[in-house]
Amino acid sequence: MAGKAAKLTLGIDEAGRGPAIGPMTMGAVALDAKASAALTRAGLRDSKAYGAGEDAHAIRVELAAKIRERATFVMTCVVHHDEIDRRVARNELNVLEREVATRMIDSALGATPGVHRIIADGKRMFAPLGARYDVFESRDRAEEHHASVAAASVVAKVLRDELYAGIRARYEGEFGAIRGGGYANAATRAFVEAYATKYKKLPDEFRRTWPCPYVAHLVGNVRPPAPQAELF
Repeated sequence: MAGKAAKLTLGIDEAGRGPAIGPMTMGAVALDAKASAALTRAGLRDSKAYGAGEDAHAIRVELAAKIRERATFVMTCVVHHDEIDRRVARNELNVLEREVATRMIDSALGATPGVHRIIADGKRMFAPLGARYDVFESRDRAEEHHASVAAASVVAKVLRDELYAGIRARYEGEFGAIRGGGYANAATRAFVEAYATKYKKLPDEFRRTWPCPYVAHLVGNVRPPAPQAELF
């Protein structure tokens, strides 16, 4: 007689919602209790807890490998900057994240028996999915309390960092080291200003729905009208 399938918790999280440059990534990871405990002992935490820079990235890469070894299910999705722009212009960034989460959840449920709990990071944003999945719950700072969500945050962050490194590589030979992770900070602004000064346009990977008034005199107003309210 076959034994019962282990009970699994499926965690959902994203990386790169906020940056002005590059894609957003989302991760889904299903863990049983044994894998969750082992990964926690190995140092698994929310991806942001390791900080920034090459050392932090190396830690996340090592953890991502351990997650893939122990997880029952791992899936990542990439949402490119142009798709983000299309949806933000329609006030649908949260809707977009729910759509991606739904695809990942359906894939996990179809491929992996034993999922008895689904947890997504972001209480308000993901709450509507509770009407679709009986075992679904959304929670703020879920990665601090559930290993599966922390694992999803790590695999999503590793992928986002690898994709952003590719973006940096396309420009650093011409503009020097590009720091700031693509977020709307002084380092990113310096790169965008240098690029716009030279080419009179924004870098291809810049999200046009993110504000960039500091280069308006060089490239004009490229931002669409601000949305009135975001859908939930």
